[in-house]
Amino acid sequence: MTTSRTRPERLLEQAGGVSGLIYSSLPVVVFVLMSSVSGLLAAIGSALGVAALVLLWRVIRHDSVQPAFSGFLGVAVCALIAYVVGESKGYFLLGIWMSLVWAVVVAVSILVRRPLVGYAWSWASGRGYGWRGVPRAVYAFDIASLCWVLVFGARFVVQRLLYEADQTGWLAVARIGMGWPLTAIAALVTYAAIKSAQRAIPSADDDGVPEDADSVRD
Repeated sequence: MTTSRTRPERLLEQAGGVSGLIYSSLPVVVFVLMSSVSGLLAAIGSALGVAALVLLWRVIRHDSVQPAFSGFLGVAVCALIAYVVGESKGYFLLGIWMSLVWAVVVAVSILVRRPLVGYAWSWASGRGYGWRGVPRAVYAFDIASLCWVLVFGARFVVQRLLYEADQTGWLAVARIGMGWPLTAIAALVTYAAIKSAQRAIPSADDDGVPEDADSVRD
C-alpha cells in the first residue's frame, strides 16, 4: 500500500533524521556555555543565532527546513521563558513540563484502553482501527505506550530535580542524554510491539480493518 510507505518516510523527514540530533543539541550547548561566561542575555542571543544558522544551513543545502524551523521556534519559546523567569535554568522549563503532559496523556490512553501508540501506528500505516478488537494487539500497543510513559516520566523527574537544585549545566546534559538515546530505546520497543500486533491482527480488508472486526466501533 502506497500510503503505508510514504507516511513513515514523511515522519522521519520531519524529525530531521540523524543530523537532527546534532542540530537540536547545538543551541542547548551554546546557551549553557554562554550563560556561564557572559550571562543570560548573551546566552539567549547566542542560542537564537545558532538556531537561525541551522535553519539557514538547511535552506542552503536544500534540506527539509521543517525540523530546523520547528527547532528555531522551540529555542525562541524556551529563550523567552528564560528571559521572563530571569534565570538561565528557565530555558528548560518548557521541556520539563511538556514531558509531564505527554506522560499523563499517554498514561491515560492506556488506562482507557486506547493506547496512543496504536492510533499513531494506524495513522502512519494508513490502516484502520481494527486492532482495537484484538486483545493481543491492544496489549502490545499498551506495552509500547507504557514505555513512552516511562521515558517522559523519567525526563520530568530527573530534569525537575536538577531544575530545583539550580544545576543548569547538568540540565543540559540531561536534556541531551535523555533525548535521542531514550527515544531510540522506546522506538525499538514500539517497533517490536507493532510487529507483535501485526501478527495478532486477523487478515484485513482493503481498508486495513479486520474482516471479523467490522462490528468494532467506538
